[in-house]
Amino acid sequence: QVQFVESGGGLVQPGGSLKLSCAASGSTFSSAVMAWYRLAPGKQRELVARITPGGTSIYADSVKGRFTISRDNAKNTMYLQMNSLKPEDTAIYYCIRWAVLSRSPLGSWGQGTQVTVSS
Repeated sequence: QVQFVESGGGLVQPGGSLKLSCAASGSTFSSAVMAWYRLAPGKQRELVARITPGGTSIYADSVKGRFTISRDNAKNTMYLQMNSLKPEDTAIYYCIRWAVLSRSPLGSWGQGTQVTVSS
């Protein structure tokens, strides 16, 4: 079973940047559609960005133009570059495989990485 470990979160001031990483175990990463989700206090978990094995990506409207999702299949790693961060980006960020047929997350959630945007 593929497992994911998120890292790179932290405390940053509004307007700052962070780069999150998602390290995957297992041999199926390179063929998987992958996604970043986030869970903010008092809110439902939401899709932030999604990327195909070939690198085609989509973003939530709230992060378009500020966040960039990418992947390195040789390293079994996915990234989320977050620029121009806002307080409303504060959340725990998770990476997960995304099932194309059911159009939903596939598998178990990891520990996530906390991102806090505050002055």
